[in-house]
Order: sequence, then structure tokens, then C-alpha cells
Amino acid sequence: MTTIDDAGEITEAIRPTPVFHPDADAAPVIEVSDVWKLHKLGDEVVKALVAAELTVVPGEFVCLMGPSGSGKSTLLNIVGGLDRPTKGVVKVGGQDTARLSESQFAALRHDTIGFIFQSYNLIPFLSAVENVELPLMFEPYDRKALRTRATELLELVGLGHRINHQPTKMSGGEQQRTAIARSLISNPTLVLADEPTANLDHRTGETVVRMLRDLCSTLGVTVVASTHDPTVADEATRVVRMKDGQIVN
Repeated sequence: MTTIDDAGEITEAIRPTPVFHPDADAAPVIEVSDVWKLHKLGDEVVKALVAAELTVVPGEFVCLMGPSGSGKSTLLNIVGGLDRPTKGVVKVGGQDTARLSESQFAALRHDTIGFIFQSYNLIPFLSAVENVELPLMFEPYDRKALRTRATELLELVGLGHRINHQPTKMSGGEQQRTAIARSLISNPTLVLADEPTANLDHRTGETVVRMLRDLCSTLGVTVVASTHDPTVADEATRVVRMKDGQIVN
């Protein structure tokens, strides 16, 4: 597992034999079928997604690549339930999301999906460990057990020495690693990452990408990331290219 020591040095531990491999015969984590997303701007209709088709199986690290405006973030938002398609079918964990109420989709999202955002989306007045706890902070969990779990996740991403620091006292890379830890607090089967390296220098971005890769290979978490960064594509198990709202490969 890629970690960072207290001095900020990247270390690559002896990698265990991966315990999970993508299985094309397994039930898909994501099924997107003929999905469109249209926006009306005055008299003009903007096609953010056009007949998108995508299937992702457990343990894959899928990279969505394409220029700005190609539909990458729109597709992630629809899969994650942050937006709804104009038409088409989206299934997450075998559940047709169009048949779910908002509360049912919120429960599905809470239980099975972790999010990593380009802008980190950390609460500035909370410490790193409190930010990691946040998705479960108002749930009926044992507070001591939750703190232990959040601390372990921060240690996993090399931030055991920064658990009490607020985001304003952390570098961009440390904030993004905190966001990765937060995305795992609910033990999700799927992590959606929107431009996870966009605000990071090349070296730190490489570390973040390796951590995402290791989530797949050692924990069996499925990761779908949108990016312009070829470093992300190099580590992915599959690259899906998008242009003008369409998947082109």
C-alpha cells in the first residue's frame, strides 16, 4: 500500500498479492444504458450526455478521460445520484435508480458510494479526523469506535500524525488524502472521484492515484475517476474516453 511517512516521504510498501481482481462475470456495480442529459439554455438545448453506455464490474479502476465539457462529471454525478438523467437507465448495485425515491437513493448513496471531489469539500473548522467521521457523525454509531475507524483510515493514507489538524493547516495533497479517507468511512463498494489530482503537483498526484489503485487491488473497492491527468489513466484497469457528451471507445 502506498503511504507517506511523517517526514512527507512517499513509501511503497512491499505490495501484497492482490486479494481481488476485476471479474467480468460478476454482477456489475454500475450499469448505464442509453443515458441522456439535456439542459435547456434559452432556446438552445445542450446535450451534456448522449446515449451513454457503461458497465463497471467489481474491483475495476475505471478512468473517464476527455476535455472539459465532454460529460465526465455529469456521468459521475448521475451515477452517484447527485443529478438525474433526462432519460435512460442507471443501475447501481443492481438497483434501478429511477425506481428509487429520493430518500431511497440517499440511503443507497450513503451505504454504498464514497465521493472524492476536486475541491476536497472539507469543513474548514473541523479537524481531519472529524472531517473523516462526518458522513457517520449523526448516525447511531459508537463514538469511540467511529473515532478509531476514522483514525485508522487517516493512518492508511499516511496522515496519522495530522489527525487533529484543520484543512487550513494542511497541504492540498494532505487535504485530498483526508478526502480519500472520508470516502471510505462507510465501507463503500464504489468510490467516485471527480478530477482527484487536478489541484495537486505531479508527485503528490501520483501518490493519490496509487492509493486509488490500491483500493481496488487490496480492498476490492470499485473506483471510477474522471480526469485530464494521464497519470490516472496509467494506473487504471480501463480507460473510457468521452467527447461532446458521448463515450467514444
